[in-house]
Amino acid sequence: PGVPQELTTVRVQDPRVQNEGSWNSYVDYKIFLHTNSKAFTAKTSCVRRRYREFVWLRRQLQRNAGLVPVPELPGKSAFFVGSTDEFIERRRRGLQRFLER
Repeated sequence: PGVPQELTTVRVQDPRVQNEGSWNSYVDYKIFLHTNSKAFTAKTSCVRRRYREFVWLRRQLQRNAGLVPVPELPGKSAFFVGSTDEFIERRRRGLQRFLER
């Protein structure tokens, strides 16, 4: 029998507005990871992170990536046309693509 293939699934879900209605409101997302990789002690993990923490992560990856291209993050738009829900969903999908890559 062959060696089972290592699989890692990551999902960005459940966006929530924190401090709604105040000047310092922001959206955070639930990041859910499931893996059968031996490199991970925990096979599932779940954390909440906001956009600026993805920006930090990308910066760290760029610093250590050498010539390997680091995926783009979805844009940070102060002037979004459309509904806030649409913007949050578009960003959620973009963050998931970033983590998958």
